[in-house]
Amino acid sequence: MARLSREDRQIALGRLQAGQSPSAIARHFHVSQSTISRLWVRFQATGSVADLPRAGRPRATTAAHDRFIRLRHLRNRFLSASSSVQALPGPHRLSDQTVRNRLHEAGLRARRPHRGAVLTRRHRQNRVQWGNQHLRWTVRNHWRHVWFSDESYFLLQRHDGRRRVYRRVNERYAPNCVDEAPVHGGGGVMVWGAINTAGRSTLVHVQGRITAQRYVEEILRPHALPLLADQDAIFQQDNARPHTARLTTQFLTDHHVQVLPWPSMSPDMNPIEHLWDELDRRVRRREEAPANRLFKVTTTHLNFSHFE
Repeated sequence: MARLSREDRQIALGRLQAGQSPSAIARHFHVSQSTISRLWVRFQATGSVADLPRAGRPRATTAAHDRFIRLRHLRNRFLSASSSVQALPGPHRLSDQTVRNRLHEAGLRARRPHRGAVLTRRHRQNRVQWGNQHLRWTVRNHWRHVWFSDESYFLLQRHDGRRRVYRRVNERYAPNCVDEAPVHGGGGVMVWGAINTAGRSTLVHVQGRITAQRYVEEILRPHALPLLADQDAIFQQDNARPHTARLTTQFLTDHHVQVLPWPSMSPDMNPIEHLWDELDRRVRRREEAPANRLFKVTTTHLNFSHFE
């Protein structure tokens, strides 16, 4: 749980004296309500919000050190503790662990960052608008007709990179805590698949760069169209360039395929992502294999009966 700095304690005390509720103040500072309550009890008993004297070894950092560490890591969440040891002004003998301790006191803990693109305000608005437009859709009348499709890349070798972000508990998807860097390492295979409530497509191995021409001739025509023969069928795809190219759009129109509009930057809204995630975990439990074997491993695990 976060430890309030002296400045934040003064601000919290002022809000309490102004009549603001402890729960609202706790939410503002990302601390527990009991922290604010103890602050008020201490002030009533001692007339101060300062810590009481403690026995034991003196604190290794000054208030200025604590403030420097906290502000530095709030400005750049991906900085390491060791970099702050080197950046601290003046003579000192602080360790990396001391810096981490001060960050913990500020509610900032090292976590693996969420990887992905940061959503803009327009992206968020489009997602909300899409949700409102489909709010009354039901499985029986609508969603059971939708075929959700997607490509996914499975790595031969997963590199952690030891990249960490210092963040608070509720900041996993905060824009300044998201790692936009792509995941690299070891090569892998690209696959395409589609699912709906009644079944699944063939798992298609996509080799090389996918273009609109290849998307139409190697995926849509042989694998997607047979799934969409029902006049009520609806096809979902994301907004990747090969999917929205004029050639692709014309092909889908010529074959009377009803396409579900999809908001940009929204892979998390596609239910097939849950299947990719489970498949990825199963594949990573296998020993590393050459790329020509990984597709066989992936296909073996992608038995949809395991997920039903």
